[in-house]
Amino acid sequence: MAALRRKFGEDYQVVNTNRATTFSAPVKKKRQRFVDKNGRCNVQHGNLGGETSRYLSDLFTTLVDLKWRWNLLIFILTYTIAWLVMASMWWIIAYIRGDINHGHDSSYTPCVANVYNFPSAFLFFIETEATIGYGYRYITEKCPEGILLFLFQSLLGSIVDAFLIGCMFIKMSQPKKRAETLMFSQDAVISQRDGKLCLMFRVGNLRNSHMVSAQIRCKVIKSRQTPEGEFLPLDQCELDVGFGTGADQLFLVSPLTICHEINPKSPFFDLSQRSLMNEQFEIVVILEGIVETTGMTCQARTSYTEDEVLWGHRFLPVMSLEEGFFRVDYSQFHSTFEVPTPPYSVKEHEEKNSLPSPLSTPTPALTEIHSARRDRVFSVDCINISDERRHGGAGGRLPSKLQRMSSSGKEDLQRKVLLLSSQHAEKACSTGDLPLKLQRLSSSPGPEQENRLQLKSLKVGFEPMTQSTGDLYQQSLHPTTLSPAPVPMPSPLLSAGGRPEDNLPAKLRKMNADR
Repeated sequence: MAALRRKFGEDYQVVNTNRATTFSAPVKKKRQRFVDKNGRCNVQHGNLGGETSRYLSDLFTTLVDLKWRWNLLIFILTYTIAWLVMASMWWIIAYIRGDINHGHDSSYTPCVANVYNFPSAFLFFIETEATIGYGYRYITEKCPEGILLFLFQSLLGSIVDAFLIGCMFIKMSQPKKRAETLMFSQDAVISQRDGKLCLMFRVGNLRNSHMVSAQIRCKVIKSRQTPEGEFLPLDQCELDVGFGTGADQLFLVSPLTICHEINPKSPFFDLSQRSLMNEQFEIVVILEGIVETTGMTCQARTSYTEDEVLWGHRFLPVMSLEEGFFRVDYSQFHSTFEVPTPPYSVKEHEEKNSLPSPLSTPTPALTEIHSARRDRVFSVDCINISDERRHGGAGGRLPSKLQRMSSSGKEDLQRKVLLLSSQHAEKACSTGDLPLKLQRLSSSPGPEQENRLQLKSLKVGFEPMTQSTGDLYQQSLHPTTLSPAPVPMPSPLLSAGGRPEDNLPAKLRKMNADR
């Protein structure tokens, strides 16, 4: 077996194939805690050197901090030594005066009556110190040294009583035992609350007496390394449990669930369900308050390691409404149940939401297509609106034959504009809804190109006719400005500086001249 262990390592184990016995997997070794579950800190101070004298300078606190067995031993030894020393002093006085040799002589007046050996001197001291006063042993007036020793004994006894009895009283009235009735849940949980990922644990008070001004604080203890290369063992980081909102001030009359919201300021911002298995940290919880009955400050502590943090769990409710009161079921105080919780961290969730979606990002090609469609629809709508305004405002002033020609031309123009918009090779411009080829031809002067432009404009639609009807409408509004040769309006179709009447059909030019 030793050879096998040397070959395969210390983790080598022999598995028994007997069905009657079962094999249990090795239990994971728990690491050393900084604070125990009962609140005791696992810290020992060593190699103090010459600093131990500081403990004697604060002797009262040193005695109070000692354990009970050491306090009782010091209490008994102090009184025993004091009694023996004072009894010895009384015996020395009797021995020096010769009272021991005349113990039973009635004609002799001793310093202390009926003290003739050490046991009698010890009994005299106990009777004097405890103010019992049996009356059999007493000091006489012929012993001034005995009177001085009696005064010293009274002062020393009062000091010793005040010191030792005060230490015992303070130790018995310490609020550490009050902390035993303050409960913390065995585990902490991580789940969602109000749509946010939170770390939660539960606290409770077993007594009916309240904790006045109860306040809770949390510390995360975790080793880390700074960017400069400095290693910080057991670095302490504050964990926010509602300091800014006042949620850390507790009204602890029933069990409460303390919640820490995991946000970018939290030390658990990048903690996920998978990384929780590899993390090493400890959450120290400190609950402070004033004991209502004694008025002394009480502090209760506990801690949670990474093994005691349950991901995706929630505490069971313990409050129930009875007839006339609320009932707390402490049997379910530590119980939890699983709830749906995302396994990723808050940091991963925010990074996932901050990434732009490829479906929601518009591309330049799609933007141009949508804008071209809007322009085409807008041009047709503008044609409809302008025609409605013309017919509504001055339709009654035009001749009936001209109104019929204008309406028929409008319908043909709309059909041809829609036909031109469906052809991607020739897009219409926004000024006159003309193809780009016509605009190129109109931009260069020349009689040959002017004739081609006139032919294509007649072939496209009735745009010159609509312009002439607009001119007629303007002339009807202002009859005083009529002249045989009106001033031509600027038009994209006029490339050689001619009049707009020259581009009209002969029949329309004749009607315009008659008008």
